[in-house]
Amino acid sequence: MAATSLAAATAGSTTAAGRVRAKGPVLHPRLVALVTAVSCGAHLWLALSGHHAVWLGVLMVALAAVCVPCTVHIWRHCRLGALHQVTAAAVAMAAMHAVLLLGGGAGHVHGGAPPSSAAADSGGTQLLLVIGLELATALLAATLVARLRRLAV
Repeated sequence: MAATSLAAATAGSTTAAGRVRAKGPVLHPRLVALVTAVSCGAHLWLALSGHHAVWLGVLMVALAAVCVPCTVHIWRHCRLGALHQVTAAAVAMAAMHAVLLLGGGAGHVHGGAPPSSAAADSGGTQLLLVIGLELATALLAATLVARLRRLAV
């Protein structure tokens, strides 16, 4: 059961142009890949914007670099391994951002200055948006895994 792709479940008949028509879901994997790519882009943009410490920027670039290959695998082949990795990474990132939101991220200050009440509110809103994006990514990937497993049976 260590299948990395559900090609048998998604392969179908051929079209008049000779292309293989997908029997399984097409829009759902593309949506998962798109949301994952948006998350990667957001991490790269935040890393390059200079609002965080250098080490945090490097960490965000590394995280985006880990997720880009999964995005490609999901877009092209809908691989289960990539879907599992995206789901786990998204849940971990949502949990980490929730800790930052609840005050457990000592030293997480934007721009190196002490946060004012306006900056803290803005940062909280941004963290909530990031948590929402990560949870949406995890939910989409997990529901795609369940859908593909149902098709394979």
